[in-house]
Amino acid sequence: MAALLFSLVALFLCHHPSTVSARCGVADQGSTLQVLHVNSPCSPFRPKALSWENSVLQMQADDKSRFQYLSSLVAGRSFVPIASGRTITQNPTYIVRVNIGTPPQQLLVALDTSNDAAWIPCTGCVGCSSSTFDPAKSSTFKPLRCGSPQCSQVPNPSCGGASCGFNTTYGSSSISAGLVQDNISLATDSIGGYTFGCVQKITGSSFPAQGLLGLGRGPLSLMSQSTSLYQSTFSYCLPCYKSTNFAGSLRLGPHSQPVRIKTTQLLRNPRRSSLYYVNLVAIRVGGRIVDIPASAFAFDPNTGAGTIFDSGTVFTILVKPAYVAVRDEVRRRMRDAAVSSLGGFDTCYNVAISVPTITFMFTGMNVTLPQDNFVIRSSAGSTSCLAMAAAPEGSVNSGLNVIASFQQQNHRILIDGPKSKLGVAREACT
Repeated sequence: MAALLFSLVALFLCHHPSTVSARCGVADQGSTLQVLHVNSPCSPFRPKALSWENSVLQMQADDKSRFQYLSSLVAGRSFVPIASGRTITQNPTYIVRVNIGTPPQQLLVALDTSNDAAWIPCTGCVGCSSSTFDPAKSSTFKPLRCGSPQCSQVPNPSCGGASCGFNTTYGSSSISAGLVQDNISLATDSIGGYTFGCVQKITGSSFPAQGLLGLGRGPLSLMSQSTSLYQSTFSYCLPCYKSTNFAGSLRLGPHSQPVRIKTTQLLRNPRRSSLYYVNLVAIRVGGRIVDIPASAFAFDPNTGAGTIFDSGTVFTILVKPAYVAVRDEVRRRMRDAAVSSLGGFDTCYNVAISVPTITFMFTGMNVTLPQDNFVIRSSAGSTSCLAMAAAPEGSVNSGLNVIASFQQQNHRILIDGPKSKLGVAREACT
């Protein structure tokens, strides 16, 4: 197994010319922002000397921690215990450019569809990255007072002085921030008096070093604070993981959204209203619907069980009965081919996987994935693995299914708030 791991130079997921250089200077236009992978050559947060093999294997391992974090959200917990001394990390995978203040200060922030408020590292922050927002240089910066309505919408508000502060957790990180307002610009759009957390102190390694822009459904999310401009509507298209030289896009507002797109109803969980729940009813492997008990997909607001779309998880995680059914059907189709494992992937072969498609069947919408969205291959093409996983044993909520970014890549994901719909359409995001 060690020889197999070290023989892989890179993991190829799409087919794009390697001679195309990164377009790091492409400007955001209209209400459309460029979406970059955090490991892109255009990203200042790209780890140094990290091979694609190690990068993808690390993301798969970190998914277990991300899942614990999401499970803690739906279970109503604010902190995920650290197991076996391992630091839990939930760093989102994609980043976008934003401009804050007057005159504008440009920052690259993480995109997270399962969080609400924007958290921006501010000058003087203890434990933050070197890239911070300086409130003293903005003429429109304003701390919010304790009596403001927004102060009651943040977790654990504190009023040691006249200004509203709060403390919260993000995975294993503890965050102290002041609740503030300033102008924010996204592409060519400007939002005045945008409320966000001006982060003053971070302990732990879970919080994204670059800050975070929340696209969830809660009261302090981007969509909730810009309803008159974007009408609670946005879509995103995530680029292929192999194509780090390419960028996807985030489209804000109802204009320029796909007209012909399959949709399913969004479900509302009052306990965690920010998460994008949908009703997954079945999974088809090739032409066969696999045998999965209905209870594996059942939506339960009380426990948080059900299925969500999440941009921060890399590889789709299914409850164990669902994953085992999918995995066993893939293995059945491979007949006598020898099965092996690679890191966290337990269904790998030294021959091509013969399953042409996997289809997620939602209420009113089927999403058929080509192999690029569920098979991960070595650079030489000699090793192929099923790129999904079972929910970790002992997780806070093993009833949660997560449709992750690997399965979403090269698809346009539409969130239509007014109609409470989620749509998916195939698109070459790169």
